[in-house]
Amino acid sequence: MAAEGNAIDPIHQFEIHPIVKFSVGGTDLSFTNSSLFMVVILALISLLMLWGTSSRSLVPGRLQAAAEMAYEFVASTVRGTAGESGMKFFPFVFSLFMFVFFSNVIGLIPYTFTVTSQIIVTFALAALVILTVLLYGFYKHGAHFLHLFVPSGVSPFLLPFLVLIEVISFVSRPISLSVRLFANMLAGHITLKVFAGFVTLLLGAGAWSALAPLPLAAIVLLTAFELLVAVLQAYVFAILTCVYLNDAIHPGH
Repeated sequence: MAAEGNAIDPIHQFEIHPIVKFSVGGTDLSFTNSSLFMVVILALISLLMLWGTSSRSLVPGRLQAAAEMAYEFVASTVRGTAGESGMKFFPFVFSLFMFVFFSNVIGLIPYTFTVTSQIIVTFALAALVILTVLLYGFYKHGAHFLHLFVPSGVSPFLLPFLVLIEVISFVSRPISLSVRLFANMLAGHITLKVFAGFVTLLLGAGAWSALAPLPLAAIVLLTAFELLVAVLQAYVFAILTCVYLNDAIHPGH
């Protein structure tokens, strides 16, 4: 009975379960299913980039082509958003993009865990981006970095209001960046689980089982849409990171 409830419970897939329980000073440091899939994601990314680029063939194979495509895609995104000076942050942006991309796509495989469906994970990534922006901005420009919050060519009467708006906008960046990714992954997976529950319920509903192919077809379409969303959200996270880093590189309005 419990197994059946879990099969149609759309929230059950997001629960974190400890695999190896461990605590230090009352702090829970258990190795969980979320930790496991982070390690798997890291291993897959490393495998793609190290093995894919090991041969460096003139005519690339599939892995090398995939690795080069990912590299060029992120590099063109960084150059197009932050310019050549932004390429110093390429390893950082590339790591974020690949982690989010692999997390989103792997989460579509049945019986896996979607790391980016956890708000603490997405917020940690977003906070890391904003912290990098602040540290580099003040390191490179000093107090001049604060000009980011002072629009130029504005009347003194409106300036305090606009500065307040700019500060609020900057502070809200990690929230919007993390919630956007988290909410899209959460909503999509819940929708898929709900439609899967419809199929299960209809198959056990006698004559109503004839309607089971309808939610099944919807699942196929939604899975294709979720794959698109998974790739798009990784791109959005990467390009917004580039935009925020560009503010640290060029803080003037």
